[in-house]
Amino acid sequence: MNRSAYRFAILAAISACLSASGSSRAQAPDHSTAAARAVSATADAPSLTYRRVFKSSYPEYVQISINDGGAGTFDIRQLDDTASPQPLQIGLPLVHKMFELADSLHDFQGVDLDVHRRVADLGQKTFVYKKGTEVHEVIFNYTLNNSAQQLLAIFDGLQRQELDISDMERVMRYDHLGVPDVIARVQSDVQEKLIPEPDALLAPLDQIAQSSELMDMSRQRARAIAEEIRRGH
Repeated sequence: MNRSAYRFAILAAISACLSASGSSRAQAPDHSTAAARAVSATADAPSLTYRRVFKSSYPEYVQISINDGGAGTFDIRQLDDTASPQPLQIGLPLVHKMFELADSLHDFQGVDLDVHRRVADLGQKTFVYKKGTEVHEVIFNYTLNNSAQQLLAIFDGLQRQELDISDMERVMRYDHLGVPDVIARVQSDVQEKLIPEPDALLAPLDQIAQSSELMDMSRQRARAIAEEIRRGH
């Protein structure tokens, strides 16, 4: 028991002894109940999940989950790899856009997004809306629904964004010769506006731009991409 709680218990005992009615002693707050309520509130927060399974591709498995506060996880890997969800945090403007798109799709309740025509296998995609015990999901291969296409583009962009970040961090640590190829891909992604939140790329880009261990060409290119992102604001 901490010092404050101890003093509270002593005062409560004295008050009970002095009470003519002999009422029961005051009890300390139930911290375990408060914590449980906090966990429950988080669990009840609305969330969106995107899952794609596409064998013989890279990556074969993608799962991105985000709640209405912008916190979530991503898991991008091959199917044989061990699941390893990583934390994800995105800005509220993007979160609001995603939930608006889901709302226009009735939070995936009773919607049919697949074209139901013979098209190439583009991987099984799943959207899931969850709020407390309420869960709705829809599965499709390819869709022509505009809202679904926009939401899919955002999730695919988040996947690309996290891969760009992880690849920059990887080549910085272990493969300096691979930096030019990764930087070229990142530059293409930024210029084609495929990254939902380009600011997320700034930290690894700045590290590459400032590293004396890398070729000057890679440093200059990283610096140029970072400046382009900052000018975009």
